[in-house]
Amino acid sequence: MKISYNWLSEYIPEIPEPEKLSSILTSVGLEVESLEKYEEVKGGLEGLIIGEVTECIKHPEADKLKLTKVNTGNGELQIVCGAPNVSAGQKVVVATVGTTLHPLKGEPVTMKKAKIRGYESQGMICAEDEIGIGESHEGIIVLPNDVEVGSEASVYFNPYADWIFELGITPNRMDAMSHLGVAKDVYAYLSHHNKKSAPIKSPFKNNFKVDNHKLPIEVIIENKEACQRYSGVSISNIKVKESPKWLQQKLKSIGVRPINNIVDITNYILHETGQPLHAFDADKIKGNLPAGQAGKIIVKNLAAGTAFITLDEKERKLNAEDLMICNGDEEPMCFGGVFGGIKSSVKETTKNIFLESAWFEPKSIRRTSLLHNLRTDASNRFEKGVDISNTVNVLKRAAIMIKELAGGEIASDVVDVYPSPKEKTEVVLRNHYLKKISGKNYHPDTIKNILQSLDFEILKEGLDDLRIAVPFSKPDITLPADIIEEIMRIDGYDNVEIPSAITISPAVETAGFEFAYKEKIANYLIGLGFSEILTNSITNSAYYKEEVLHSTVKLLNNLSVALDVMRPALLETGLECVAHNINHKNNDLLLFEFGKAYSTSGIGNYNEEEHLCLYASGNKNQLGWRGKETKADIYFVKGVCEKLFQSSEVDNISFKISDSSLNAFVNDELVAQINTVDKNKLEQFSIKQPVFFADINWGKLTGFAKKVKIEFSEISKYPEVQRDISMIVNKNISYENVESLIKSLNISKLVNIKLFDIFESEKLGQDKRSLAVSFTFSDKEKTLTDKEIDAMMNKIIVSYEKELGAEIRKAS
Repeated sequence: MKISYNWLSEYIPEIPEPEKLSSILTSVGLEVESLEKYEEVKGGLEGLIIGEVTECIKHPEADKLKLTKVNTGNGELQIVCGAPNVSAGQKVVVATVGTTLHPLKGEPVTMKKAKIRGYESQGMICAEDEIGIGESHEGIIVLPNDVEVGSEASVYFNPYADWIFELGITPNRMDAMSHLGVAKDVYAYLSHHNKKSAPIKSPFKNNFKVDNHKLPIEVIIENKEACQRYSGVSISNIKVKESPKWLQQKLKSIGVRPINNIVDITNYILHETGQPLHAFDADKIKGNLPAGQAGKIIVKNLAAGTAFITLDEKERKLNAEDLMICNGDEEPMCFGGVFGGIKSSVKETTKNIFLESAWFEPKSIRRTSLLHNLRTDASNRFEKGVDISNTVNVLKRAAIMIKELAGGEIASDVVDVYPSPKEKTEVVLRNHYLKKISGKNYHPDTIKNILQSLDFEILKEGLDDLRIAVPFSKPDITLPADIIEEIMRIDGYDNVEIPSAITISPAVETAGFEFAYKEKIANYLIGLGFSEILTNSITNSAYYKEEVLHSTVKLLNNLSVALDVMRPALLETGLECVAHNINHKNNDLLLFEFGKAYSTSGIGNYNEEEHLCLYASGNKNQLGWRGKETKADIYFVKGVCEKLFQSSEVDNISFKISDSSLNAFVNDELVAQINTVDKNKLEQFSIKQPVFFADINWGKLTGFAKKVKIEFSEISKYPEVQRDISMIVNKNISYENVESLIKSLNISKLVNIKLFDIFESEKLGQDKRSLAVSFTFSDKEKTLTDKEIDAMMNKIIVSYEKELGAEIRKAS
């Protein structure tokens, strides 16, 4: 959220400098993510001066250029000028040599001496767009004759400048989502630390006055749960026009585009107080009611499928749960607290308005905002909660501003429908509990002063406790611990006393193996050239099909439409990272991530599984003088997984091919799936090169690795013997069949089996191929004889011929 330093200074009498204020804001829990200088005119017209053209003649070598002499108050400059309106006697804006111009479009330009058609030019006489104060390039700026020569252009034009704080507001701090809210925190901090009370200057004045009762509007709330308070007032005979310069400057500084005086005032009040407002064309509220009968606003839900055209001129079909603001004919005029309708909007021809200030239930607002993809400043405030006690005060403040800036008369009493007034939350804070949690002894007066500066009300003071009423602007505060947090953040977490001695209780490490094992595997993968990534566990539901979303954990209060579910798998968030790298020309990727996937079988039944995922795309090794670059493929990823399992000392590993992936099993339990990412999935992320992916169930693999008992054995003193077999088999026989058959023979002295060649040719026969397999034998007790080895090889050959129908081409 953007906060203006100039704006804040209107409420805080003695405001610190921007850098100091930045530290204060972060200290009180309003983290300053950035502090940037805002300039209405880039560069602030620095270096530009006011000059007077003393001479202007035609350029001898160019028809459209003129030679001028300009008095700058510090001497006379010769300047070549191409503007058609330049003439002697004019007061103009001059950029001398060395001055940097910041044009409205394009990059900054620093003035240098130049020769133009043989004549030296010592600067430039400026047009509006060349210095960024306007869009005109029809000619130079001509100033009034009374402007002093040699004075600074920045003093004459006085461009607006400010410092803008970008605050990272946490969802529970709805009270700080306005300039007044931030000012209250700063006031509390300064009062406490400077031991000097300097109350903020309230913008609310007691000068609201009803002029007449010509435009009464009746308000009826049908859905009292979704709309618990609705206030409004009518203003007649207004003039919709452009806002004054000061109002436009304030809105622009925080990134809000000025529209007209009525809309700008509602936006101004929103950012000042945190209370959203909405202005209706009052003549549209009346609808088809008879003359002389009061207009009517009805807050209700309409039938599902009802058509409604919003301000962006799009037709939307209503959901039965959408809270709507309707006119006397029960026609929808606005999504309550979210977005207005085109028909009742304020236009240049609008003469009468009805101004709304209400409190809408956050869940209702959230639901409508997400359903119709309408994310607005108003919905953002209502979703977090607004101060229900402040609707009328804010309404009166806005009405007075409208009278001042748009004319008109307040043409009705304030309508305030508040069916069930809320009571303030009361919390009892005990001193011993405050000391226990904060670790600090606070003086009772200090506690009271901090809380009262934050608008808390002290209801009763006991010997060891305080009964406190919580302001409506802080709905998240319900417990004594919440009150302690308020005290500590204003006092400063840096001021928590640290005792001279700290005692700790020894703890038994319960997850030592898991941490060490994860570190081991991570180091192994890094050694292979992989890089670790960490992606967001909250992702976009648009990535997944409906059958997946059925068991996906959905967020109730997501901050973004694109981040609305807990990821059911790591693939999609990893592909976001792959796409980002490829878009930045980093095409050769070996990535891995440890992370959790989430699922649900209903409310309260949630599950999370930890996974290790591998991603490979592009080349697995780079071109060099010792070798060519090699593309990553699914066999490379399978090999990495296999070595990873072996490094974990996990036995009984087998790989089986399914319809969509290569599956890895340990003791016949699925632990990993390896596949080539589907083209349709890659298109979702605009990835045009193959990506190979392995999803390892880290919880299961860790469980198997934890059971492994490490045993040491002496390296065999006797040589290993290697034999090869080349055989012809049907193409439908996979290497998995070849390997599993040998393992089933239980040949104790066979220590390794490896496929080293595949050959296919029509000469071998239809649907045939040749597999070459290497066998390694070893005996720890003695050197194997040829007779023993031949016996084992014959057993293998017979088994292949009998079980696989293999034709042995060669055995060696």
